[in-house]
Amino acid sequence: MVTSQQKQLRRPLQPKDGTAGIERPRTLVDALPEDPEPLLALAAGHVVSARQFDRETLIQLFRLAAQFESTPALMHLPLAGKILISAFYEPSTRTRLSFESAWHRLGGAIMSITDPKSTGMAKGESLADIAEMFNNYGDVIVLRSSEGHAVYDMLDNLRIPIVNAGNGIDEHPTQAMADIYTLAKWRPELFQGEVAPEQRIRVGIIGVPSRMRTVRSILLLLGCFPEAIREVVIISNEKENFDADQREELERAGLSLRVVYELDPVLPDLDVVYINAIAWVGDSFESLGAGLHLTRNSPLKPGAVILHPLARGDELATDLDDTPHNWYFAQARGAVFIRMALLTSMVRRISAVMDTPEQ
Repeated sequence: MVTSQQKQLRRPLQPKDGTAGIERPRTLVDALPEDPEPLLALAAGHVVSARQFDRETLIQLFRLAAQFESTPALMHLPLAGKILISAFYEPSTRTRLSFESAWHRLGGAIMSITDPKSTGMAKGESLADIAEMFNNYGDVIVLRSSEGHAVYDMLDNLRIPIVNAGNGIDEHPTQAMADIYTLAKWRPELFQGEVAPEQRIRVGIIGVPSRMRTVRSILLLLGCFPEAIREVVIISNEKENFDADQREELERAGLSLRVVYELDPVLPDLDVVYINAIAWVGDSFESLGAGLHLTRNSPLKPGAVILHPLARGDELATDLDDTPHNWYFAQARGAVFIRMALLTSMVRRISAVMDTPEQ
């Protein structure tokens, strides 16, 4: 007799979200015009904040990421012989592994640090001095730290590029790139220029912009595409959700913002629901937003997509995993390819890889 466990092993391997194929990235490549010029400006530069990016650069990063995702068999190894220093001084799974997967796929080698106690920091060595050492050992640094100032403390002493992979509650710019890249594959027409008012989307963000780095960065990048956004609705339990001038900066970029304190009444009007319930507070992570959670029974709009930077807790039920609303697994998958596009642009002139033939 065949057991239920044996039946599970016989099932074909299929993604739960149904969005892991190459059709969507191929469609995105076809939808976006190619212009390598914005990517050339990224060469040998740091990536610290989402504020460094404009619409044109993001469009080309999305297009290159979609090329990497849709034609992996035709890709050569542009970073062969290059070394990535993966310095994660704060716990991470997805971000660290996606950066390292991206670098390996591009042909490079990696030196990985996952515990600051194993470095000179345990002896009191300054980040500035560590930066001086890193200059001699690698070609790019990816830094994750619970200290918001850490990446900035290293800049003056660096002669190789650094990528901010999350600094305290400040920012997480490459996570935001993965988030918007997911939306570009979902609805490419939103990123092709002027969008008719009736086609614009309403984005709900469950989280606290002043205390969640992923929320802060995705809002900044949404501000690069105000023509596609009808409204951004912040759903939070907190009365004070923005830092000084944070809301004003986003409104100057063209975003229409609204804050609400209950989730279910606004869900039927949201095309995109971005949920995050974890923030770095003091010396530890804190779960925020009690009562703000999504399940299969939540009154989601038909066709709405859910994004989550992961790791998730009780705020996002697993019973949504096999529904069409689940785009958070595709979001995690796409992070590899958007980081491939970014790292290639930072380390090497991009013209060679953009000449890769398409199927």
